[in-house]
Amino acid sequence: MRDCLNHRAGFDRVLMTVAATFLTVSASSALAQDQARSSAAELAIEAAIPRPEPANVPPPTAADIKLDTTATLQDAAKEPAKTEAAPSPDKVEPKPSDVATTPATEAPKSETAKTEPAKTEPAKSEPAKADTATVTPAAPAAPAAAEAPAAEPVKAASNVPAADQPVADKLKDIIGAKTSRHFDRKNERAAIEKFYGARDFAPVWTQGGSLTPAAKGVIARLKDAASDGLNPADYPVPDFAAATTPDALADAELKLTASMFDYARQAQSGRMHWSQVSGDILYPEHPVDPNEVLAKVTTAADASAALDSYNPPHKLYKELKAKLAELRGLGNGPAIEIADGPALKYTPAGKKQAEIVVEDARVPQLRAKLGIAENANDTRYDAAVADAVRKFQSGAEMKATGILDDKTVKALNTPKRDKQIDVVLVNMERWRWLPRDLGAPALGDAYVILNIPDYTLKVMQRGQQVWTTRVVTGKPGTHATPLLTETMKYITVNPTWNVPPSIVYNEYLPALQQDPTVLQRMGLKLEQNRDGSVHISQPPGEANALGRIRFNFPNKFLVYQHDTPDKNLFARDDRAFSHGCMRVQYPDQYASVLLNITMPNEKYTPERVRSMYGKSEIDLKFPTPVPVNITYQTAFVDDAGKLQFRKDVYGRDATMINILKNNRGKDLEAVVAHSQPSYSRPATTLPSGVAVANNGGGFGSSGPNFFERLFGPPTPPPAPVGRRPQRVFTR
Repeated sequence: MRDCLNHRAGFDRVLMTVAATFLTVSASSALAQDQARSSAAELAIEAAIPRPEPANVPPPTAADIKLDTTATLQDAAKEPAKTEAAPSPDKVEPKPSDVATTPATEAPKSETAKTEPAKTEPAKSEPAKADTATVTPAAPAAPAAAEAPAAEPVKAASNVPAADQPVADKLKDIIGAKTSRHFDRKNERAAIEKFYGARDFAPVWTQGGSLTPAAKGVIARLKDAASDGLNPADYPVPDFAAATTPDALADAELKLTASMFDYARQAQSGRMHWSQVSGDILYPEHPVDPNEVLAKVTTAADASAALDSYNPPHKLYKELKAKLAELRGLGNGPAIEIADGPALKYTPAGKKQAEIVVEDARVPQLRAKLGIAENANDTRYDAAVADAVRKFQSGAEMKATGILDDKTVKALNTPKRDKQIDVVLVNMERWRWLPRDLGAPALGDAYVILNIPDYTLKVMQRGQQVWTTRVVTGKPGTHATPLLTETMKYITVNPTWNVPPSIVYNEYLPALQQDPTVLQRMGLKLEQNRDGSVHISQPPGEANALGRIRFNFPNKFLVYQHDTPDKNLFARDDRAFSHGCMRVQYPDQYASVLLNITMPNEKYTPERVRSMYGKSEIDLKFPTPVPVNITYQTAFVDDAGKLQFRKDVYGRDATMINILKNNRGKDLEAVVAHSQPSYSRPATTLPSGVAVANNGGGFGSSGPNFFERLFGPPTPPPAPVGRRPQRVFTR
């Protein structure tokens, strides 16, 4: 019996083990199936959404579920299964927005509220949210939407005021027609299309038919164009008062815009392009951008000032503008008359005679007339007065004697106002050609400015004159010094003079026909290439035509500034004697000033520069180039505030006055093509007896050209400052 019980107990243990194993396997299988049914996204959502406690969620009642009033009966009847298939309350999960905005204790109310359609916005009402995953409001609404007629596309609302809409429509038609009735320049037409298109073609100069403040400012500036040396007739102002229809207002709108463009363009760059005057002028272009003009003027607090800002900002231009007003009778102060009397002459001291200074009661008036501020009441006709009289005579195209005679007194009392006004006008015009920034910002706005008719050179920095000297410039005609803006990149001490081809073929070779030894006696070296062309040079030295220093600002005219062994010419009043280059009176001082501006830590002095004089070329390169502006100022205001006139040595004034007066209606802003300077070296047969340095053993036509001989390669590699062997090119 005991054995049976023992066997039965063992059997029970086996059954219990099998049952436990079966239950374990079943549970694992069910768990695996449950996990398989839950995707990764579902598990992430369930983990992210907090669940309310099941005990706090009562089962929904019939009152909690309301019918969708936006659905039809037919659609509602088709969905009974989905409504009955709603999960039990313990499976209902509130939306994150519900949980975030509603306390947990009010969760049932939140769910109930969600099932009701919005009372204030019927279009957004929703069906019951008992199961947001299965009840979709868009489906039952689709048939109703399909039955409604197709709605017409809604036209975008216009930002144009109703009073201006008719004008805007006309502007759109005119601008869209792409005709050139108002704008001939493509960039201006493109700017108009962009500007007005961005504002729905609303007018900018009128509002409800009345002029805007911007329009009044622009009109005032255009009507006062004469004060800036421009012609108001070139910028017509439409009659807005007579424009009573949308067509007329739209036409006036575009006409005023066109006049504004013309003013801004000519105020900045000039009424005539510099190429209209001569082929030896080269200034950088700085055209206006019509898009910028529209944006700047129409948004400015003062449209007149904004438009006026396109005129040159330079101090000398503004001073000429003030003097123009005085010449036109708009200035202040009484006219000064010089009485008749004996001729007054100043005689400087000489080797055998003392200085002779005469006195006269008219001299104080003469000092005031000529703008001599020092010793205003002094009655002596001294060197300062005589020099001022001499400059006046030169500007009046009289013989510059410095003697106050009857002819000079008459010229002082009855100046040719009309001619002086014309001279001031063309000088203001030439200021428009120059760059707006004359200097280098990295060097404290330093620059060099040379005035050809005044024969002076000035170094400027931070708006102040740093240094000045006298210069000799080119002779009138083919050797005139060109007008240009370039950058001085380096100084050459002990330069070689590579004679320009024009001098070689027009002067030296004809001289060789008369005297084969003339070049040897002048210390010049002649080299002939295999192609028969000739190159003449002069080695460095005291007698070199360039003196001891050359100031290099490479340009297409091949001109530069340099020293000279002929110092006597600087004592003359008229100093137009060179072949186009500019000779500087004190080159060692000039070099030290420029070197101290570009390399202030090097502490250059004129003595240090002179210590480099020798027979080998030395290039001193500037880390930052210095702008050089060659100008032609026959009218300017001096440091004492006096309007000065200089002789029109190259006839530039006469040419410009003639163009402005006799070419009305022509496009003077167009660029005129000129023949470029020729530096060709044709083959030449030399007369017998001429000494040739290389005896035909030089390079062929592939050797360095004249520009490279003069200034080196176009982009020379950087070299250390200091002495280096003389550069020798064998041609």
